[in-house]
Amino acid sequence: MKILLLGKNGQVGWELQRSLVPLGHVLALDSKSTDYCGDLQDLNGLAATVQRFAPDVIVNAAAYTAVDKAESEPEQAMRVNAEAVAVLASEAKKLGSLLVHYSTDYVFAGDGQQPWCEDDSVAPLNQYGASKLAGEQAIQASGCQHVILRTSWVYAARGNNFAKTMLRLARERDSLSVIADQFGAPTGAELLADVSAHVIRSTLKQPQLSGLYHLAASGDTNWHAYARFVLEHAQAAGVDLKVPSGLVAAIPSSAYPTPAKRPNNSRLNTQKLQKAFALSLPAWQIGVARMLTEILEK
Repeated sequence: MKILLLGKNGQVGWELQRSLVPLGHVLALDSKSTDYCGDLQDLNGLAATVQRFAPDVIVNAAAYTAVDKAESEPEQAMRVNAEAVAVLASEAKKLGSLLVHYSTDYVFAGDGQQPWCEDDSVAPLNQYGASKLAGEQAIQASGCQHVILRTSWVYAARGNNFAKTMLRLARERDSLSVIADQFGAPTGAELLADVSAHVIRSTLKQPQLSGLYHLAASGDTNWHAYARFVLEHAQAAGVDLKVPSGLVAAIPSSAYPTPAKRPNNSRLNTQKLQKAFALSLPAWQIGVARMLTEILEK
């Protein structure tokens, strides 16, 4: 089996390079790849790559993810997150390939308290969310065999993440304030990659499993509680902090304005995915604790 992976050096793409290898021959590309084009801004080059490699599965882990910057660069966000995705979907349809694509809870309005289901009404709050929704719609309109996985609050030990930022600030600052009215489930790139491999295997055997699913760790938290969880682990590991967990102040979103409005409710209902693929998704604390153990040992 031939698998084309785009976005190989992102948080999820890096883990996918590991999880997809047992499935077959993986061609992993990023925007700087030379033999094949992996740049989602180059629509013609992207189409040529798919035509030349002729993959059985296309896994798109590349995206424009600068949420605030997208407010001033909506065309660029739309090109990468929607127009390029439409090209991949069109080429997948011609080849009969399975397209696996990652989307986001930002397609929703982010209100209420109930976890979002796949068929709930969409209403993006910002340009990034609008571009990701347009990508989903392009895939669905193409008629290609596909699996769209919406997720939220993605982190990995590799690269920058919220936990690393909190650890740095708690070492450097005399006080620390974190938003407490935005809720979601921190979801590890490792979990996304491992579930993706399972989903690909199952969907190739049972094409009727194609469709849209929500994938996130179990449970939920808010950014303030997440920060305290991180700092508690650091303290237990003997890390010297100027701001201990108990002194982190909770603030509302209104106290920390950003160019792009964020959803208050990023909770995702994952029952459809768990039932369809016979999966049990772990509590968010398990993955975060494992990641913290890894980065605190360095």
